[in-house]
Amino acid sequence: MAQGGGGGEWSRLEYALRASLRLLRDSWAQRGRLPGNPRGVPASAEDDTGESPPPSLSALEALPIDVLLYIMSFLEPRDLSHLGSTSRYLRLTVQDPLLWRYFLTRDLHSWPAVDWKSLPDAKIFNKPFAELNDSATCDYMEAYKKCYSCCKRRLNSSQPIYGTVASLLQSLITQAEPCFAMFGPGLEYLNESLVLKLMTSPEVLPLAGVPSRQIRGIGSGLTFHLNGQKFNILTLHSKTRKERLQAKEEDTNPINKMFYEKNRLDGAKQYRPIEHVKHMCGLVDGFIYVADAEVPKRHSLLIEVAQMAAMLDPALGPSDRPLLVLSCISYAQNERIPCVHLAHQLQLNLLGRPWRVQDTEVATLTGLLDGIQWLLEQARRRNT
Repeated sequence: MAQGGGGGEWSRLEYALRASLRLLRDSWAQRGRLPGNPRGVPASAEDDTGESPPPSLSALEALPIDVLLYIMSFLEPRDLSHLGSTSRYLRLTVQDPLLWRYFLTRDLHSWPAVDWKSLPDAKIFNKPFAELNDSATCDYMEAYKKCYSCCKRRLNSSQPIYGTVASLLQSLITQAEPCFAMFGPGLEYLNESLVLKLMTSPEVLPLAGVPSRQIRGIGSGLTFHLNGQKFNILTLHSKTRKERLQAKEEDTNPINKMFYEKNRLDGAKQYRPIEHVKHMCGLVDGFIYVADAEVPKRHSLLIEVAQMAAMLDPALGPSDRPLLVLSCISYAQNERIPCVHLAHQLQLNLLGRPWRVQDTEVATLTGLLDGIQWLLEQARRRNT
């Protein structure tokens, strides 16, 4: 079976799950003349709980635990729920909290997106196996289903009739094009340039406007159109192009020109956007944060969180504007931080706004359109 966790922790989880399922199987078998009850202890008409004894196990139920677990690993959550409805034994099997923790740990590394509605609580990954009980089932089962649904959810390209009529009416009214501020270390630390790729990939995202200088050497504007919708992206870098190239050659990290910074009494750095950036933050419809998701990270996570918080400061504009985090790697073969882990590292669970983390490969722009479509949809909902 595919391994999603690493090292000894994954092995302990796998061992604990098999032990739990075998214990359930043995307990169930001892209640009657069932497979797995070699001594054939007869079952009474009713057990001491007043319930009728369980029927004999079916061929599927009688499979070895390893084989049953292997089969279940191919099933989607809905299929597992259906499987659990076929018998009391399988219902108890698919409700085992260790089973859902196993699936969650295994699969979260491969999920390409997570949002503010589906992010699992970090605490559920730290519970000792011995403390799990039936009350924990909903933690892992619900967490898995929410993450799974987020990844499988597709933005509807087809609209109901009333939606089509509304879109037609809206098209008759001159509307301002939505504008988003794009910033973050992924614009500067990756080997592939996301901005350059956006400008030279019309087959993915058609360019509708040439770059225009916006903020004294560190920002420029691009206009795109997608599915008939024009929108603008203001790209913000921490330094000029010349300084970025020099920093890469010398492996240095010059001062970030987007922020003023000062030391607080506790020694931590406090960041505040420069006036031009602050003004822009008050005007945009949302934000695109380009995260460097490659392992190992090449910059301070604490600084990253502090600078993001400075840009999203509610004092600068409405606090309900959406945030799209592009979790970027340069090439598919690069090791990446899973989007669930990145969301916790960036403390996105503390934000009081809609957000989504979307895995993106810069070389091919894989994943980008899913993120942009989500952002445009959130901006549309906010403005209607």
